[in-house]
Amino acid sequence: MNKKNLIHTLSIGAILLSAWFLLSGHYNTLINTLGVLSCAAVVWITLRMDIVDHEGHPLHLTWRALGYWTWLTIEIIKANIDVIKSVLSPKLNISPTMLRIRASQKSDLGQVIFANSITLTPGTLSVDVANNEILVHALSKSGADDLLSGKMNRRVTQMTGE
Repeated sequence: MNKKNLIHTLSIGAILLSAWFLLSGHYNTLINTLGVLSCAAVVWITLRMDIVDHEGHPLHLTWRALGYWTWLTIEIIKANIDVIKSVLSPKLNISPTMLRIRASQKSDLGQVIFANSITLTPGTLSVDVANNEILVHALSKSGADDLLSGKMNRRVTQMTGE
């Protein structure tokens, strides 16, 4: 096992243990022992499956991802307000459309983050990812225009360092 895999393995174990202790709410010896053993078993299985790598556990994105998630949260709130206005409007100002967005990310991880970010934003839904393009269903013209502006695409590319 090389140094990078060791770091990824230790961080997976630490994240699993932290999540387990935070979510369990029980802190007696038997439960803690079972929790540690189950986390160790999961780490062992991931090593056996050979999925502990740069893309499966992207530690390199940690700090950049925090800034991206902050920006994305604000975009989700703005999109929620836009969808609420559309739904509550007496005219029902929607114009559903399908469009293809070119993904500038080179890695599968970058494209998945971009497609999931689109889906997380209310009023838009990633339908298909193929050939560096994402097929998107947008509820309104403003949602489609936001995606066509390329801001989210640039943000994801900047976060992934591509």
